[in-house]
Amino acid sequence: MLALALGVAGSPEPARAQETATLPFTTGITDAASLKRVVDARVARARTLLDSMLAVKGTRTVANTLEPYDELQNELFTASGVVGIMAELHPDAATRDMAEELDRSVNAFLDEIPLRTDAYAALKAIDVRRVDAATRYYLTRELRDFARAGVDKPEDTRTKVKALRDQLTQAMNDFSRNLREGTRKLTDVKPADLDGLPADYIARHPAEASGAVTLTTSAVDARPVLMYAKNGELRRRMLVATYNVAAPENVAVLDRILRARGEIARVLGYRNWAAYDTQVRMAADEKAVSAFIDRVVEAARPRATRELVDLTRRKQQDSPGPLMAWDRLYYAELVRRSSYDFDSQVVRPYFPFDKVLDGVLRVTSTIFGVSYRPVTDVPVWHPSVRVYEMRDGDRMVGRLYLDLHPRANKTASGATTFTVRAGREGRMLPEVVLAASLPGNQAGDPGLMTHDEVKTLFHEFGHVVHRLSGGHQPWGGLSSLPMERDFTEAPSQMLEEWVWDPKTLAMFARHYQTGEPIPATLVQQMRRASEFGQGLEVAQQMVLARVSLSYHDRDPASVDQNALWKEIQARYVDIPFVDGTARQASFPHIGQAGYASAYYTYMWSLVIGKDLFSKFEGRDLTQPGVARKYRETIFLPGSSKTATAVVTEFLGRPFNAQAWEKWLNGGTR
Repeated sequence: MLALALGVAGSPEPARAQETATLPFTTGITDAASLKRVVDARVARARTLLDSMLAVKGTRTVANTLEPYDELQNELFTASGVVGIMAELHPDAATRDMAEELDRSVNAFLDEIPLRTDAYAALKAIDVRRVDAATRYYLTRELRDFARAGVDKPEDTRTKVKALRDQLTQAMNDFSRNLREGTRKLTDVKPADLDGLPADYIARHPAEASGAVTLTTSAVDARPVLMYAKNGELRRRMLVATYNVAAPENVAVLDRILRARGEIARVLGYRNWAAYDTQVRMAADEKAVSAFIDRVVEAARPRATRELVDLTRRKQQDSPGPLMAWDRLYYAELVRRSSYDFDSQVVRPYFPFDKVLDGVLRVTSTIFGVSYRPVTDVPVWHPSVRVYEMRDGDRMVGRLYLDLHPRANKTASGATTFTVRAGREGRMLPEVVLAASLPGNQAGDPGLMTHDEVKTLFHEFGHVVHRLSGGHQPWGGLSSLPMERDFTEAPSQMLEEWVWDPKTLAMFARHYQTGEPIPATLVQQMRRASEFGQGLEVAQQMVLARVSLSYHDRDPASVDQNALWKEIQARYVDIPFVDGTARQASFPHIGQAGYASAYYTYMWSLVIGKDLFSKFEGRDLTQPGVARKYRETIFLPGSSKTATAVVTEFLGRPFNAQAWEKWLNGGTR
């Protein structure tokens, strides 16, 4: 392994070898005690770097001040990433508990730094007249974030903000843990209740000695039930169970989160958390976010209304009464079969897990000009985890860990890409972990995936390539990760377009028994059928967007969580609220620091993503061409430019909603 010997100017340890971080982040971690040693060492080094930065005498320079500052931030970010992975994914309870404990101490240090007036003064004193534009941009952004944290407030205010942030970190950890450990089971399901479900699903769920079948609320169990089970009562029970994962525990925890966020915003002089949260996003203001949500709802309403009529009419062929939440996916499947001659189960045999994984690696490798090399000498937290090195020619770009199958005590929040190390050119190799709950990894089970699951895997690889490619800036703080949150989903959503392309799918989608490639005619049927339900899906997404905003744009003491959700649901989607559920308790994004009030970012990013893809339409998607320019323009700059700047550079103009509106109205199929 390569180690780069670089001293930090003014550091008490100038001879120390600077880690280039080609070593895996898992190195040395075998149990709870070793995790503590590794993380404590990173935190200690970060503390030493902070001390050395503050001890500088004389003129403040990039070398003696910004250099140690960036290094200490990298140490803390990596420490935070390591404990986050171990808390969410490690199978050992003691290691998960230790990770949560360490997470509190790491975040306490991270929250301390932006409130340090001496650190702020040191950075502010750097002479930037002769530095490059990227460094100037980085420093300007950091000083802005210090001010947003309250560094210019009186000492008693800073102390209060620090205490509130500690409370918030604890509450968010509790929210995440309750989700992870809250998997529910349906233990008395009769084999006959599985009528309509795929044969391989039924084979994976044999009856026990009692004659009953056990199902869980993991995505790989729950979603097929909601899509295919003919038994409406089973669908209802599964939906209620999934909505109530972590309820009622997380209802009280979310109240703590909302109150802490609201008080932080108030103390810092903002109207509410949403105003504080959106200030540094592309939207810039919570009122602009509210207006955006309203525009999306109005654009989707005509289509959503027609779709709801079709679904209700189809349901009433089976039973009277309104369409319920547990009916939507099931009857959408039936409408697609009858009106579009398409059954989503028909495509599953073409998507065995291993072939799909090979496919996403092959497609992204081809179009973006990278390669993936599997490695087996890297320590992992579970035997099912696969590790790949992403390379650009002979150059190592980053390391990717794939934890793709469900198991007990693994995060319940679906597919997620975690950045463990952000990356810095020549100093720190970026590393990401892609976690999901996809079928497969069982003896004799080919792991047949739905097309939606294939789309999800491509989506997450958009994050993977973006974050690894963008982790080679001159500063760790200019990696892809600090990009505006309402942009960061766009590269992933754009990559979803490849799974609708017959030529792309033919590269890997082959029948698991016959080896026959998926017929282009079947892909075309799937594309046409996929349009049905788009309006309702957009409207439902806006329920989540409005809920996340409304929980944060007012006094937290006035928020009645269930009543507010119920009111928004009734206003946006004419499907009755499911009484007896606390949907917010299982809504992971609302408990996360990155999203909080800003779930709208998925749709905002989708508008951008559809516009970005307009540059690819009509071209051969299996060839590099525009994709190489896309990687160079959108991925490689990291966050050295604003999202608006990189999007405008790629498109040759500011982005607009025309492509998104065309998609919403069924014009792209």
